[in-house]
Amino acid sequence: MKDRFARWMAVWIMVLVSILVGQHVWRAIDEKQPASTTRDLDGDERHTIALFEAASPSVVSIFAQTHTRSGDDGNTGSGIVWDAAGNVVTNYHVVAGASRIRVKLDSGEAIAATLVGVAPDHDLAVIKLDQALGPLAPMTLGRSADLKVGQSVFVIGNPFGLSRTLTRGIISALGRRLPTSANREIAGVIQTDAAINPGNSGGPLLDGSGRLIGVTTAIVSETGAFAGVGFAVPVDAVSRIVPLLIRDGRVPHPGIGIEAAPDELAARLGVTGLMISAVLPHSPAAAAGLAPYDRDTGTLGDVITHVDGHRVVTSADLALVLEQAGIGNHVLVSVLRDGRSRSVELSVMDTQHAS
Repeated sequence: MKDRFARWMAVWIMVLVSILVGQHVWRAIDEKQPASTTRDLDGDERHTIALFEAASPSVVSIFAQTHTRSGDDGNTGSGIVWDAAGNVVTNYHVVAGASRIRVKLDSGEAIAATLVGVAPDHDLAVIKLDQALGPLAPMTLGRSADLKVGQSVFVIGNPFGLSRTLTRGIISALGRRLPTSANREIAGVIQTDAAINPGNSGGPLLDGSGRLIGVTTAIVSETGAFAGVGFAVPVDAVSRIVPLLIRDGRVPHPGIGIEAAPDELAARLGVTGLMISAVLPHSPAAAAGLAPYDRDTGTLGDVITHVDGHRVVTSADLALVLEQAGIGNHVLVSVLRDGRSRSVELSVMDTQHAS
């Protein structure tokens, strides 16, 4: 009985020794292995990485050189490869006044580019690469008409000259109106909290599928740096304007043949509506007998109050309604003269072509 007990004790002692030795060996092995500093990426991260890798080859860096009295100066910005022919979309304010334009592709190639056309009223421009050594990657287009506040968006660009930069946010608001040039406004502008800084101008605003939904154009900031409010020209407008710039180098300028008086003058005279300062000869407005304000006599003339039922107070209001109507179509214009209102039907003309 004692021998049996001794044998069992010996077995248990050997088992315990084996366990202790094994723990010591595995501890030593673990100490020799470097500690892991990585973790598995979650699905959202993998999606964002894939989106960036797919879209970034379509984003370029733009340097537009200008000549000033103090010497050479220039603007920097971003651009979007539009097609395989080498057309690149950017902001008008990036290339305005440029005497020389160079584009740096995702591949690192620096290529000269030529200005194709500009649309200052929409802060858009098209430039074309003089050559490209390799194939280009045009960006996939989305839609902006069905966007929703709160959906995720991404910005790729070159803020402060830092290329291939990705930021992320949401659509903060839709349908904003952004002033541009010559008393015009861009309608349907997208507002986002995704970081946009100087150098991002002309780059893409992407939806969660990596499709282009807007061209970044401006920020609201007293310092000029990101302050949580940025804007983008909606892609539906971009898709309409860019083919015209590629084909004609310009976009039509809808009008009815009038020049509007300054909004400040209307306010000073207590006028609610759009005062007419001049009527172009042989225009729809002239044919309808619209009369301008006479500075010499102080006679008010006709004041436009509504167009197609939309209230008109400023030049920007009129421009938006006429753009929606389209050149060649007719609009119903309500005017007020000497306290009496009347309506006239006018055709929408291309005022740039007429001039």
